[in-house]
Amino acid sequence: MCRKLILFVLVLALAGTNVVLGGMVVEIGIVNGNDSVEDQLDRGMYMDSSDLEFPNDGGLQVIGLRFLNVEVPKGANIVKAYIVFTVDEATGPEVVNLIIEGELVPDAPAFASTDYNVSGRTRTAAQVDWQPEAWPTTGIKKQTSDISAVIQEIISQEGWTIGNALAIIISDNPKNPSKGNRVAVSSTGATGALLHIEFSSKRAIVPDPADGAMYEDTWASLSWTAGETAATHDVYFSDNLADVEASAESAFLGNQPGAFFVVGFPGMPFPDGLVPGTTYYWRVDEIEADGTTKHEGFIWSFTVPPKTAYNPNPPDSAELIDTDVKLSWTAGFGAKLHTVYFGDNFDDVSNATGGLPQGAATYIPRGPLKLAKTYYWRVDEFDAIATYKGNVWSFTTQGAVGSPNPSNGAVDVKQTTILTWSPSVYAASHQVYFGDDKEAVKNADTSSPEYKGTKALGSESYDPGKLLWNTTYYWRIDEVNNVNPDSPWKGPLWGFTTANFLIVDDFEDYDVGNNEIWWSWKDGLGYAAHGKEPAYAGNGTGAAVGDESTASYCEETIVHGGSQAMPLFYDNSVLKYSEAQKTLTYPRDWTENGVTTLTIWFRGDSANAAETLYVALNGTAVISHDNPKAAQIATWTRWNIDLKAFADQGVNLANVNTIALGLGNKKNPAVGGSGTMYFDDIRLYPPAP
Repeated sequence: MCRKLILFVLVLALAGTNVVLGGMVVEIGIVNGNDSVEDQLDRGMYMDSSDLEFPNDGGLQVIGLRFLNVEVPKGANIVKAYIVFTVDEATGPEVVNLIIEGELVPDAPAFASTDYNVSGRTRTAAQVDWQPEAWPTTGIKKQTSDISAVIQEIISQEGWTIGNALAIIISDNPKNPSKGNRVAVSSTGATGALLHIEFSSKRAIVPDPADGAMYEDTWASLSWTAGETAATHDVYFSDNLADVEASAESAFLGNQPGAFFVVGFPGMPFPDGLVPGTTYYWRVDEIEADGTTKHEGFIWSFTVPPKTAYNPNPPDSAELIDTDVKLSWTAGFGAKLHTVYFGDNFDDVSNATGGLPQGAATYIPRGPLKLAKTYYWRVDEFDAIATYKGNVWSFTTQGAVGSPNPSNGAVDVKQTTILTWSPSVYAASHQVYFGDDKEAVKNADTSSPEYKGTKALGSESYDPGKLLWNTTYYWRIDEVNNVNPDSPWKGPLWGFTTANFLIVDDFEDYDVGNNEIWWSWKDGLGYAAHGKEPAYAGNGTGAAVGDESTASYCEETIVHGGSQAMPLFYDNSVLKYSEAQKTLTYPRDWTENGVTTLTIWFRGDSANAAETLYVALNGTAVISHDNPKAAQIATWTRWNIDLKAFADQGVNLANVNTIALGLGNKKNPAVGGSGTMYFDDIRLYPPAP
């Protein structure tokens, strides 16, 4: 099911920034050796190639270049962009036809040696053709087509921020395959690939302090790069985000000609100084010379660090920590000395006093620590004037009960979730505690109503029954072994919150352990007999779900939520339509809590055939997407469907047996094309309050 496309991925980082007439320029070069790689598809990854051959090197391949720290702010207008290569080998006039796209993520990750690591990356909808002329001379520079549309799409994503990594994908044109080859140098420095970006903005950009910065002072001189048409600036500043968002009078500091202002200083806003531990928000609207044309700015923020210690390492509630751990933290703002309290009892650590101060922001507990045990620690900070009591943090050493599922702090959890965990090295059995009262679960013993019984070693699961919507639950597993004098070992307190909607499928529960995705979503390929389940010959359509190249047999890179999604390959060239169907166990009552809307997140690809996307309930009630080219939408898209549309086709919404996802015309099949779709987070929502 892998399309044999040659992809050339570049992930780019800042080498220099210059101001030019009408805008700014960044030129970005390769930094690290493993940022220049060749993905040879089914032949593996070539991580240290000295050259980059595209589109062919004994077979189609993906070439990837990774660069760091792209100093282009979100919201900038990309005026011009291109990539410059250095010719490594002379090549003749044979035609090369390439497509340039981008990786559609807000911060492109590093390359790895796993198969298809470059070619499997998500791409932008924007595409640019590039037909490089002959490269007859080594050592000379060659420039791509203008890729400003690709860069614009990437930097406009939610989550993009100045300094992120940016990825470009160059592939052979499948509609007009290349006849020849081009070979560029693969290296760092002057001969490596270089990205040139020119940008401008009518909005204020490049804030100082940087957006999201930790700013260690109680006053600040804030500045920005003015919009290209700005004559004056409306400035908003507050410790209340809502006030800045709403342009509230209390946050408005006035209109001014200069691109800077001061806060936290006598005679200025916040004259008593900025408050440690507080996040401040600001916005600059750029006003043109006519006095009325306004370009509303981005909301930026910075935080003055707290006086208390923060950023503990290990993180609070961390698990599987070595018994020779070295503790560290970020010192509180202005702290000169630190007093550490450490022990295996929360109350003792929380109430401790009289410790000895120290200068270093590190601490090595007297050891060795015990396996499978939870420890607590606290750091009080002294700034030469006052002492600031810290929070109590905890960690659990290796061998303890762990790996809670749902994970600690998880949200939008199914109302029918099964709790699972991994046993400690000492456990002979497990005592289960569960409830919706945090303190009650934390302090419960075997006489408490929160105690739910004992589970034998090897049975690390508990079914709490059907849970309430939008409710936080807490649970604890104590490990028991009566032959050990330290037994029982009280486990950490975990919590999760159920969803405020019904989850039809979030695709997180499938794995290779006799729980393959195609056993639930039956497709055209079918499967062999397993256990008591007989063989399934397939549903007679051109659909195939799953990806046998991943550990879960699901999609693990192109996901909307969580860590897994369902890939569905469709081929309507013979069987005329493609469909995968799931038989429901829960939820089958699609009227529960007044739900009215079915939501499906999907993602296609611009290279897909434009087949009709549809969903079917109970085998016959079919709703098609309004966009006949939905399969070609290359970004995650939310599809909302009024359940009344199914009821109007005779579906009893209180008893929905099956749901199917398909491509083509289910009722009037016709020969069509092929492609790959991704589905995630299928949910049922009640009306908005």
